[in-house]
Order: sequence, then C-alpha cells, then structure tokens
Amino acid sequence: MSTPRRLLPSLSSLRALEALDRLGSATAVAEELSLTQSAVSRQLQAFEHQMGLDLILRDGRRLTLTPAAQKYAGDVRQALEQIAQASLRLRIAPDGGTLNLAILPTFGMRWLVPRLPEFARLYPQITVNMNTRLQRFSFASEGFDAALHYGQADWPGTGHLLLRHEHLLPVCAPSLVRDRSALTPKDLLRMPLLHIETRPDAWADWFRAQDVALTGSLTGPLYDQFSTITQAAQHGLGVALMPDYLVEQDLARGHLVALHGAPTEAHGAYYLVWPLEKAQDPALLRFRDWLATQAEPEDPLPR
Repeated sequence: MSTPRRLLPSLSSLRALEALDRLGSATAVAEELSLTQSAVSRQLQAFEHQMGLDLILRDGRRLTLTPAAQKYAGDVRQALEQIAQASLRLRIAPDGGTLNLAILPTFGMRWLVPRLPEFARLYPQITVNMNTRLQRFSFASEGFDAALHYGQADWPGTGHLLLRHEHLLPVCAPSLVRDRSALTPKDLLRMPLLHIETRPDAWADWFRAQDVALTGSLTGPLYDQFSTITQAAQHGLGVALMPDYLVEQDLARGHLVALHGAPTEAHGAYYLVWPLEKAQDPALLRFRDWLATQAEPEDPLPR
C-alpha cells in the first residue's frame, strides 16, 4: 500500500521536531544539528504546513511543542532510531550478515562473551552486535534479532532456547554474622535484606522454598545490577540472594560467606529469545544452532 506523500515529512523536519522535544530550545537544536536557528525554524514551519496543523508554540524567540506534537515526537524518535540502526547495519554488514543481540549485562559478560571466540572462529563472516538491556523491551520497536532473557519463556510471538537454570544462595560479609552455622532460614528475616531490581520476588520465593511463612512485605534497599548488590553485600550492608556462579570467587576468597548450605533453584531461567518473523534468518539460525551446543544448564560457567 502506497503511503500519501503528505504523511511522509522530510527527515530534516522530523529531526528538528524530535530534537526540540528532547532538548527544549531552538538554540540547542541548532547546535546539535549544526544549523542556524533560522534554518531550524524554517524546517518546523515547513512541517506544520505539510501537516496542516499548528504544532509549535511560539513565545517570542522561544519554541515549544504542543501536547499532540510531543506525543508525535516520541513516536518519531523510535522510528528515527530504527532508521539509524538499519543504516548502520547496511554500511557494516558483512557477507554472512549481522546479528543484533540484546544481552543482560552480567550474564552476557560472564556466560556468553567467554564463549563467543569459538563462534567467531566457526563463523567469521557473521558480525554479532550486542547491547545491554535490564528490562523487557519490544522487538518491534528496538529491532533486535534476538535477546538473552531471564524469566519464564512467556514472550508472545517468540521462540526460545533454554540456556541455563539459575540457583540462588544467600550471602553476606563475614563481619555481619558471628556463628552462621547456627542460623536457620527463618533467622534471615531479622537481617537486612538486599534486593535486586530484576528479581523483585526472589526473596519471597526463596523463603517459601525453605517453608518459612511470611507475615508481611520484605523491605530493604534495591539495586539495579548484580555488580552493585555484590559490593553492598561485601561491605556489610545486608544479605544478598545471589546466583551461585556469580559469587564462587568471592566465597573462595572469603569476601562473602554463604548463609545456607545448598543453592535453591529459582523460578526463572536464562533463555535465548527471538521474534518468530526472524526465526529463519541465516545468521540467527547459525547462532542459535551453535548456542544450543553451549546450553548446558548445569555446566559450570567459564572463569
């Protein structure tokens, strides 16, 4: 279906509109786009004329967007990012194609990256681009070919490959406990608990797995990454519930101590996830088939 030309503004007008929404002033827009303020104003006027709408609020020399234009700019921002990413892939695309992968920062660095040299040796013609993401995202809006995802295999419209289960262990600084051999799981309720943003129910699930009844909410400071919560635990700020593979070295060196003997399997696991419409992409197929040979959930991670 052919889109009417009047609904396809020039890229220069769209860039000026998006930048004004993001930066808040015509002066900043002009500096970012290497234009004069007059040129920016002309681009915005041309956009208004093409749309047949008043979208710019003018107060002297100050320019702001109407609420409708602000919403439009947010939608356009995603489209401009996709165009930029597609253009970059076109410029650097090797003969074997590219794979744009979203990764979890800690698991990606500790599990995937040490294995990638083998993939590069087997498929030197394929380029793997990686971006870290902590929260869920939309494949449609961000244009990733696949993602390393933690949780349940429940993304609609996707396929998945199980990579590894996660086993959790409560740990803290040695200075925080005198006799950890006498501690029971219930005793941990009286200690400061550290929480990880991506696992909001981890402590509640762990206590239930230990048959400890909870009578209220579990409070405590919240951290966004495992690297920061590990540092907090090492400095005695509380007890962290950590994947066992991430604290092996700290336990061996005495920086942390475990407060429970055996790791407990978490409800979630690590997966490779991909949108179904890209399931037959040649680069993704090769990467997925290779990764299946690495997906041994109980295999120790490389150090």
